[in-house]
Amino acid sequence: MSIQSNLNTIKASLPEHVTLVAVSKTKPVSDLLQAYEAGQRIFGENKIQEMTEKWEEMPKDIQWHMIGHVQSNKVKFMAPYVTLIHGVDSLKLLQEINKQALKNNRIIDCLLQIYIAEEETKFGLDEKELNELLTSVEFKELKNIRILGLMGMATFTENQNQIKKEFTHLKSIFDSIQTLKTENCELNTISMGMSGDYQLAIECGSTMVRIGSSIFGGR
Repeated sequence: MSIQSNLNTIKASLPEHVTLVAVSKTKPVSDLLQAYEAGQRIFGENKIQEMTEKWEEMPKDIQWHMIGHVQSNKVKFMAPYVTLIHGVDSLKLLQEINKQALKNNRIIDCLLQIYIAEEETKFGLDEKELNELLTSVEFKELKNIRILGLMGMATFTENQNQIKKEFTHLKSIFDSIQTLKTENCELNTISMGMSGDYQLAIECGSTMVRIGSSIFGGR
């Protein structure tokens, strides 16, 4: 199967309101260009250095999404161009993104990462931390970021009921913060679901799916 036909198959299966992020980490530019030629314009990377190299090399109408864990000291490298940062899990990181966005005269869109899995390794905020962040004075002072919604990763398991429970939990948290809209907070995006579970995620309310191996093949 070609990258193009994989993409077309997946796109045909997605409802109109769901955005496809093609997860292109570790893949060569030649693969990304095949997806680009098939019409894909949103790519997700998990390493800032690799994403920046690809951004420099590839057409400039691409939207680059940072989907990996972000280290504060690397934010400056993607601040000139990144479209959406998925994994923001602290006020400190938001403040750094805000600072670098200001230097680049931009407003950078972010998703707050919520911890929904039953695994110790996943990053993210819990519900209490999320509410504290969104209602804090420090958060309201950040004029160069905009929170578009939430991101979460389900436990890596075959248990569909557990995954469904975690996705539904993220959707309920998203619904519960709808009243917290501020100037820098417009909640319209739930990023959840990957190659193995994106259909279930969409059923549970996802509006953005991150798909890699089903498009580009395995590592």
